[in-house]
Amino acid sequence: MLTTPKGLIWLESSQWGSLRYAADLAHFAMQAASLGVDTENSLQFAENQMNYILGDAGRSYVCGWGHNPPERPHHRASSCPDQPKECGWNDFNNQGPNPQVLSGAMVGGPDYNDNYVDDRQNFQT
Repeated sequence: MLTTPKGLIWLESSQWGSLRYAADLAHFAMQAASLGVDTENSLQFAENQMNYILGDAGRSYVCGWGHNPPERPHHRASSCPDQPKECGWNDFNNQGPNPQVLSGAMVGGPDYNDNYVDDRQNFQT
């Protein structure tokens, strides 16, 4: 099983939204554990992946949660100002944090070396 240096499971397709695979596999592992399939290892794997996502690797990958959460997820509506002000490409291209926090939303995730750039224009992360 391939992992990043800090322990995120890595699949061949992980360069596009690496955390979705880790979260999916953590869910499958918890389901396996609930059925009695290699319970201890399944739960440990799931816990490690979820803890990575929530911040054990040094930053949270969940908006509005934990240490140094993402502030610029690739989500056009969250880059818009409060209404009634209109939203346009200048808002999307603004380098500051998104005015609308997507509390609980998970971003795509880091690369194979655990590097993550909080950039709303990067749809892979």
